[in-house]
Amino acid sequence: MTRSLLPSTTLALLSALPLWGAGSAASADIDTVRLGVPPWPGVTVKSEVAAQLLEAMGYRTRQNNLAVSVILDGLARGDLEAYLGGWYPVEEDMIEPLVDQDKVVKATANIRGANSGLVVPDYVYEAGVHSVADLDAYRDRFDGEILGIEAGTGINNAVNAAIEADRAGLGDWSLRESSTAAMLAQAGQKIDNHQWVTFIGWEPHWMNISYNLRYLEDSDDAGVADIRSTVWTVLPADLEARDADVYRFFSQMVVDIDDQNQWVYAHSHEEKKAENVARRWIGSHLDEVATWLDGVEARNGRPAIDAVRARFDQAE
Repeated sequence: MTRSLLPSTTLALLSALPLWGAGSAASADIDTVRLGVPPWPGVTVKSEVAAQLLEAMGYRTRQNNLAVSVILDGLARGDLEAYLGGWYPVEEDMIEPLVDQDKVVKATANIRGANSGLVVPDYVYEAGVHSVADLDAYRDRFDGEILGIEAGTGINNAVNAAIEADRAGLGDWSLRESSTAAMLAQAGQKIDNHQWVTFIGWEPHWMNISYNLRYLEDSDDAGVADIRSTVWTVLPADLEARDADVYRFFSQMVVDIDDQNQWVYAHSHEEKKAENVARRWIGSHLDEVATWLDGVEARNGRPAIDAVRARFDQAE
């Protein structure tokens, strides 16, 4: 997901006061692992998965719901231990200066190859619409309209710029801007009726579970499709020295996009509690979790995976 896919309101300051409490001096043995969590369902469940694993390993955890700017400031000051939503290129300009100043590190790309941009239903793709350049040949079937999300978001701006510059033949098209929920409701209705529609899509998101979608290839440097993203785990630069096991766990926690699509679908679309989604997933994916915990010790010095298996083997 790129910056363009996030309404500016999701990046607004959620709290002016630190939620992690005073006294952030580093210790040689971390007792409480504090995670910064923005209001995005994918990061919410991903952080809950990490928290439950850490708790099984003997740590306390605290998930602080904050705006991205506050999270990054907290990491740089040592007031937080982890942020699992460092979306590139969305947040590159915010994170890279802190990396250059040796205040934070990008420990791993926990989501790789995420895609965003214009999508069509599979029946439209199979009819011949594979790229942005193909859209205009079928303009009448689309009513010359692209469904967009909130006004002012980067992807909407990119679509409007492509229309204004008549890139890929989009000069006589229009963009219908609305809320993400309204866009998906309208797109879903059209798909149910087997009508032709193109709209802004991204992954991870529940739309990829609910609908059979195809991501278009970009054309004429329009910048409205095939936008590749990476999500980084961002940690304080001194975390490895403070607790090598916590650092190693976070540096090895890599999530499959299909898994996060399922998490977002369950939490956001089916409205299941994040803790329940996380617990059920861990219990049924212990072999995958074992790769995240390879070489990691629990606080009692035993292999972390043993502690996790003891807690989650019976999870339903």
